[in-house]
Amino acid sequence: MIHFIEIIEHTLIDSLKILPFLFITYLIMEYIEHKTTNKTQNLIQKSGKFGPFLGSILGVFPQCGFSAAASNLYAGRVITLGTLIAIFLSTSDEMLPIFISNSVEISVILKILGIKILVGMISGFAIDFFLRFKEKKALLEKNEESHSHIEHMCEHDHCGCEHNSILKSSLLHTLNIFVYIVIITFLLNIVIHIIGEDSLSNFLKSTTFLGPVIAGVIGLIPNCASSVVLTELYLSNVISTPTMLSGLLVGSGVGLLVLFRSNKNIKENLKITLLLYIIGVVFGILFELMGLTI
Repeated sequence: MIHFIEIIEHTLIDSLKILPFLFITYLIMEYIEHKTTNKTQNLIQKSGKFGPFLGSILGVFPQCGFSAAASNLYAGRVITLGTLIAIFLSTSDEMLPIFISNSVEISVILKILGIKILVGMISGFAIDFFLRFKEKKALLEKNEESHSHIEHMCEHDHCGCEHNSILKSSLLHTLNIFVYIVIITFLLNIVIHIIGEDSLSNFLKSTTFLGPVIAGVIGLIPNCASSVVLTELYLSNVISTPTMLSGLLVGSGVGLLVLFRSNKNIKENLKITLLLYIIGVVFGILFELMGLTI
């Protein structure tokens, strides 16, 4: 009973931490829908070419909400796929505060954050370049439909956004997805509690080359728990630097969870998830082969 109450407490705390970011994101989306002109939207879309640069830098801040914000913005086609992936890859979640609380050397922290930024930036620009080169016409058509896509999101949620104020519409969207996140996070926390961190530690310790592959799977857990487990295992010398990086690169907080909720194209969401996993694991294996240690 005590453990059950603790799970509920952790679920509420994790969910409440991202609530302000969800509201701010929807507020921005509603402003774009209600107030901005086509010219302003075009400027936002054009600035998206440099999105991977800014996204990879902003993503390292220790917050689950930023990846959630990115998912919502991508669902509305305000940012590019490359920007979304860059943010997901660089997202730190709870890694930074755990490092600081354990008095990890600042040089170590900066190196790890720098690697995550670099991987996110390189991957983001590469993805956007590939899409523009191979699917320029299709990408332009998607950008032209971004305004209607945001409208479609409102229609799907049956919130009556077209009749509500920006503030009210933002609140309705926020509450809608917040309930969804609380339920899923609660179920995930129960699973993690049943399996236990010790079991995860022993499983990872028994592998070498497959470490990044397994850590990547852990990173796919759509809440902050994955980054906590991976960081603690690294600090306990249970897993290597490349293995930790694989999991943290794949991990995007609740970003993927919000993406599946906000973006109605399930096939596209699965492709994005697979792409994120492959990038994280490939870089982890590459770092392992290089003998990277920090």
